[in-house]
Amino acid sequence: MKKKASSEFALTKKCDHVAFIMDGNGRWAKLRGLPRFYGHHEACKRIIEIFETCREFNIKYMSFYAFSTENWNRPQDEIDHLMDYLEEFFRKEIGYLDSIGTQIRISGDLSRIRPQTREVCLNAVSRTQGNSNWVINVCLNYGGRDDIVRACKKIAAEYKEGALADLSAINESTFSEYLYTSGMPDVDLMIRTSGEERLSNFLLYQNAYAEFVFTPVKWPDFRRSDLIDCLKTFQDRNRRYGGLKNE
Repeated sequence: MKKKASSEFALTKKCDHVAFIMDGNGRWAKLRGLPRFYGHHEACKRIIEIFETCREFNIKYMSFYAFSTENWNRPQDEIDHLMDYLEEFFRKEIGYLDSIGTQIRISGDLSRIRPQTREVCLNAVSRTQGNSNWVINVCLNYGGRDDIVRACKKIAAEYKEGALADLSAINESTFSEYLYTSGMPDVDLMIRTSGEERLSNFLLYQNAYAEFVFTPVKWPDFRRSDLIDCLKTFQDRNRRYGGLKNE
């Protein structure tokens, strides 16, 4: 059963999709004299708490930046541990997530992901594909530029093969159908933890009109109260979409 939103704050502004750049894991571990990979283990523990908080406020879509196309530059040992923790997360939580009608989606090129991790991810996607109450979108080996290039190649291939007869049929709405996030609404709120203030190639097309909130809290320390603070900031923003409101 979905939790009721806390009386301390009511989210009245439309917010269907929140995206998270889960930054600061390695630095969090280093400050505690621990190996960098331990920060990723703690990071996975935060996902369910943040997911439950989003449910409280009836936020249906959540995107988590788990591993970027640039993260292959990190030490192999760290990458291996991160994949271990991702597998552990799905094995531990998939039963619960499925039971409450959560759909798991993976955005990114899985061809480079090691076979056992890829299998666990695809099994989670397959098991939950009929669910529609909530959507967790895990961005894995994902890059925003790659997402757009991939969409362009798919459109070009369809046109060449005759499946797409008229290029004028491609507009902003139809273009989004070729992205990994096809069927999902654009991001309303993008949150990045640990104090860095950049997108890092994350959902570039989907974040076009998102509100950005940057918090100094590192992801392993990011809790329900921190997300509520971000939602309060979001609610105070004046979303104009290029127009004028209340001015």
